[in-house]
Amino acid sequence: MLVLGLETSCDETGVALYDSERGLLADALFSQIDLHRVYGGVVPELASRDHVKRMLPLIRQVLGEAGRVAGQIDAVAYTAGPGLVGALLVGASCAQALALAWGVPAVGVHHMEGHLLAPMLEAQPPAFPFVALLVSGGHTQLVRVDGIGQYALLGESVDDAAGEAFDKTAKLMGLRYPGGPEIARLAEQGTPGRFVFPRPMTDRPGLDFSFSGLKTFTLNTWQQCRNGGDDSEQTRCDVALAFQQAVVETLTIKCRRALRQTGLNSLVIAGGVSANQSLRQSLERMLAEFDGQVFYARPRFCTDNGAMIAYAGCQRLLAGQHDGPAIGVQPRWSMETLPAI
Repeated sequence: MLVLGLETSCDETGVALYDSERGLLADALFSQIDLHRVYGGVVPELASRDHVKRMLPLIRQVLGEAGRVAGQIDAVAYTAGPGLVGALLVGASCAQALALAWGVPAVGVHHMEGHLLAPMLEAQPPAFPFVALLVSGGHTQLVRVDGIGQYALLGESVDDAAGEAFDKTAKLMGLRYPGGPEIARLAEQGTPGRFVFPRPMTDRPGLDFSFSGLKTFTLNTWQQCRNGGDDSEQTRCDVALAFQQAVVETLTIKCRRALRQTGLNSLVIAGGVSANQSLRQSLERMLAEFDGQVFYARPRFCTDNGAMIAYAGCQRLLAGQHDGPAIGVQPRWSMETLPAI
């Protein structure tokens, strides 16, 4: 089955072509970072308009790179949620229009399920069951995964997601958008131990997260340094390192608890923050305690992309699932409501 995947949940337009027998044939991505950077964050209306502008050229590009034509496509998969409603509607309407014109089925894909299954695109994919840590700008969740559509939520953030905390902290420190890569870049030059930040909600049982207080703690520390006349680049690096270490250790502690609670020894990390090298290294060290393994996608498939949507959609289409012709999206959507296959 040859599936065209479209991703438009936020500020990146992703298109990919996935073959159920040959794997990923081609993918393309256009990031709107430069468009939104001047505003310090995503502007929903601008995001939607840019998706409209980029979608068809990217589809033509992917078909050309894969050496395929429209008549060979068997189905269209698109991100139906969660995400920005205007951006989602661009992808959904385009997918349904193409499916109608080509006489093929369309299926809406859960954005976070796409992230969760992205490591399946790698040469050595994880086997079910496993624990998944989903960390992105909008979500921080621990999920037990027994199969596609068989998800049990173990814990989630009660306020800011980890990626959101990275971006907001960077903005408070005067760094450019997106903040996650900027914090990670500065942290590489930080002095270990100069600042030690709290590890939120690790002193109590449970698997939920909270990063809002850590963001405020970082801001107060940075302001105290500046008020004392120390706003050097090295101090900025030291604060960035302390913040990143706090987030990484908090996520690692919670993942360790989740593995012990479930009795599993395989961990998948997915979402934009999963590209953070410090997080990957920390989780790999922790998994050694369980004689286990951590799985993640290659960096370009950690952020939003069409390949993960094409793959996830293909699995559901092969199971006989597809949508009707109505255009519908879900800005909020619990992954636990998805049907199993």
